[in-house]
Amino acid sequence: MSVHVIGAGLAGLAAACQLTELGHHVVVFEAAPHAGGRARSYFDKQLGCRIDNGNHMLLSGNISALSYLHRIGARRSLLGPAEPIFPFRSSKTGEAWTLRLNQGSFPWWIFSRSRRVPGTHVHNYRALLRFKRARPEDTVTGLLSTSGAVYNKLLKPLAISALNTMPEEASAMALQSVLADTMERGGYATLPRWARIGLSETFIDPAIDWLRAHGAEIRFGERVTELHPGQTTVIATPPWVAAELIPGLTVPTQFESICNIHFKYEMPPGEAGFWGLVGGIAEWVFARPEVISITISAANRYLDITHEEIVRRVWAELVKLFALSPEIPPHRILWERRATFRATPEQMKLRPNTRTSNPNVVLAGDWTDTGLPATIEGAIRSGNAAAMALMHPIC
Repeated sequence: MSVHVIGAGLAGLAAACQLTELGHHVVVFEAAPHAGGRARSYFDKQLGCRIDNGNHMLLSGNISALSYLHRIGARRSLLGPAEPIFPFRSSKTGEAWTLRLNQGSFPWWIFSRSRRVPGTHVHNYRALLRFKRARPEDTVTGLLSTSGAVYNKLLKPLAISALNTMPEEASAMALQSVLADTMERGGYATLPRWARIGLSETFIDPAIDWLRAHGAEIRFGERVTELHPGQTTVIATPPWVAAELIPGLTVPTQFESICNIHFKYEMPPGEAGFWGLVGGIAEWVFARPEVISITISAANRYLDITHEEIVRRVWAELVKLFALSPEIPPHRILWERRATFRATPEQMKLRPNTRTSNPNVVLAGDWTDTGLPATIEGAIRSGNAAAMALMHPIC
């Protein structure tokens, strides 16, 4: 069977690899001159170094993503600490702490004052059990008290980064799906991992090489504007493009932005190589060779602030927390306006299934109903599901 895959982002590449491995001839169409979509790297002439267009972290419980990397021979291109640790600092108070999960499935770390969130007690973590009873209409803050340290120092930053939506609006069920795949399975499923060199070197370039080596065709700069009747097709485009290709298709309609700032500055990576920040604008800090990379999720709330002011305020936070030079170094700010769909209960209901009314056409993308929010794991899971849907049509 010959299959056309429209879109060479992670979802499309995952589907293409799965179908190719099953012995089918695959042709990947990508409108851009490069693959990767929102997960790629490039050489920035202004900074004089290679940067990612955004920061993405995997956890060891992201089985679909890790299996994808194993297939394309890139599993060893990941970097991360040997233990499930998550260092945090408060931009307001300067307080520093490290969440240290244990490797086993029983969370005995909550019984250790030095491992859990400071200012919390064992009984505070019962709040996590409420997510198991979440209903489709529940929001994160609708289930939790927002005054305690567990919320402000753990669940709030986790919800914002995993769902790219503010907790007041974010779906509690979406957050529960993340917790179920990671923290609930224990520390062995929460080891943080990220690309050693760059997103393209880990997720994209090895996949393109693998596909070509196995007979697939990759066509860059070719935009598909209509579907060919009878052609088996995987649509792995953004949702608004998919809706143009399939009139009447229901897709999410509201989106959240992500802001990433790369500073040409080196600092020691610390114990983990990254930090979570609470109480300020910056939320995650990655200490990479030559560059400090900052992520601000759910960034629609800052759209009225100029780029210059965002950079100034973020650097001021870093100076305070890490004793850096007060002079702002060369930097690049990247603002993805429609980074993900907004993970609200209302938008979650608009996510379509993998199958469409046409048995020859299936959907892939982190915006489809994967059971997860819009993450790398969700994108790759959607690509795998699209490939298998074509292999097992409903009669």
